[in-house]
Amino acid sequence: MPLQDFIFYFKLGWEHIISLDALDHQLFILALIAIYSYTNIKQVLILVTAFTIGHSATLLLSVLDIIRFDSAWVEFLIPCTIVITAISNLFRKNFEMESVRINYFLALGFGLIHGMGFANSIRMMLAKDQNMGWGLFGFNVGLEAGQIFMVLIILIITFLTFNYTKIKRISWVLFISAAVFSLALKMALERIPFN
Repeated sequence: MPLQDFIFYFKLGWEHIISLDALDHQLFILALIAIYSYTNIKQVLILVTAFTIGHSATLLLSVLDIIRFDSAWVEFLIPCTIVITAISNLFRKNFEMESVRINYFLALGFGLIHGMGFANSIRMMLAKDQNMGWGLFGFNVGLEAGQIFMVLIILIITFLTFNYTKIKRISWVLFISAAVFSLALKMALERIPFN
């Protein structure tokens, strides 16, 4: 049944972002939107959709067996994308929308890499299903819903931070980006694929 496939893969996509095992994806979303405030919700939603598009493209190409990746390298590259995004935030001089357009390209390009992380697992699952299109669609909708949920939580925290404390936006961005950078660098160093 297409609806059952959709629901199953929707839950899988949702958990891919929300579960405790999804720290790398959560850190990437946090780094990506750390420079935005709650007043930029439209730009942030476009940003996470760009990430989903990149993620979905890689999944589709993988499921169709057009591309394959060594999982050890993918697991190393994912925290590297987080490190690069956090560094980009740390060296940013202002937070005007014109100056943060690069984030759309980071989201799309790094979405391709993050999509590789789950590609091998979902390829085997979807290959067995007759309703591959529904499964892939359900997974991507679940992924997007999970990201929007994460974004809303982060934007609520920024709203409370900026309106009920004396913390300045630049201090917030530097603190969040430095913390994410540290965690992601540790992940990357632990996952170096050279033996």
